[in-house]
Amino acid sequence: MTVPPRKNVLLAPVTVTPTKPLTPSHLKGLLWTDVMFRATAPLAEVTYRYSHTTYHVTEQTVGFWEYLDRAHGETDYTRLSEEDIGDLYVRYRSGEERQDAAALRPYRDAVEHGGWVHPAGERMLRLWAGHYARLGMYDPGLQEHQPPGLGLEEMIERLAAVHLVLDQRHCGGPVYLDATRYGMPLRRIVTADGRPNYLACALRELLPLVPWYDEVVLLHDRELDADYQLLNRVLTTLGPTVRRVPIGRVPIDGRITSARHGGWRDHTAGALLRAADDVVDGDDTGALRLGMRLYFVATLGPGQRQSFRHDLLRHCLTVAARLLDRSRTAVATGAGELADALDRHRRGHTYVDPYRLTCSLLGKGRPAPDPGLLSAVFL
Repeated sequence: MTVPPRKNVLLAPVTVTPTKPLTPSHLKGLLWTDVMFRATAPLAEVTYRYSHTTYHVTEQTVGFWEYLDRAHGETDYTRLSEEDIGDLYVRYRSGEERQDAAALRPYRDAVEHGGWVHPAGERMLRLWAGHYARLGMYDPGLQEHQPPGLGLEEMIERLAAVHLVLDQRHCGGPVYLDATRYGMPLRRIVTADGRPNYLACALRELLPLVPWYDEVVLLHDRELDADYQLLNRVLTTLGPTVRRVPIGRVPIDGRITSARHGGWRDHTAGALLRAADDVVDGDDTGALRLGMRLYFVATLGPGQRQSFRHDLLRHCLTVAARLLDRSRTAVATGAGELADALDRHRRGHTYVDPYRLTCSLLGKGRPAPDPGLLSAVFL
């Protein structure tokens, strides 16, 4: 019997910049990706690419850092909470003044050539690493220096080689991603004065990576759908199968707003973890980890109609504790049976669908959860 080779899968979720607290929308995307990564790993060779280094050069990050140095230069960021830093970011984004490319260039150079991270960014990433540890999420290198494989000029040259770029810098203009031959609009990726946006950074990171993979999975929030359709089109020209997985944001009190506008008090990752201690024993990390996934993946689902509800999160934590109690009476399956159980939640793609898998734990009359499955994917 010939065993087919395991496919190589690249998971590339949208990266959250370390400028504001992790909100319910961020947690939903991160937990969704974590379940997908851990559930797919027994079936394929999976790489989880999540580089903060790549996106530090975007204006929302280096612009914020320049503002902090200019307006709050004496601050000891090691003493600030993620909410404190988030408040400073809201203040920065609410102001009308923006520094020009020349003022931000030293910051970009320090990131690109020295792997520098502002103390506020270091503090935020350190706090996030603690949240990841409590939630049992795989850490893809939050605090590591992970530069993209291509410089900005190299990326533009790669696009030019396949006729997917319109470069107007020779006449003082910007650089556009040009997929018009596919019926898609021009998208500016570098301003006339040399500032790259998020999509330019994603191209720098992914263009050299994707040819080595059989399947590339792009996880992103629905507000970025147009950009990720373009990214999908570009990466598909390099050979691999590219899958887009849009994940809806989580409304708070019926409204979906960007974290830069604030409104996340009592809803940050730190606040939710503190509140969870009132529901589950502080030592019961299993109920916390499983309950968070039951809420953010199974209960909220892929859409974005349902507002965040503290009561439903508490309910999911309670359900998780019950499921874990029941699982202690079950017999863990072997590796082959685990693979079969996970394979049922793939639909024509290599990755495992987190929503279908997590929902499979719920419902009346279901047998006790397999402790091997819980341990491998949810705990």
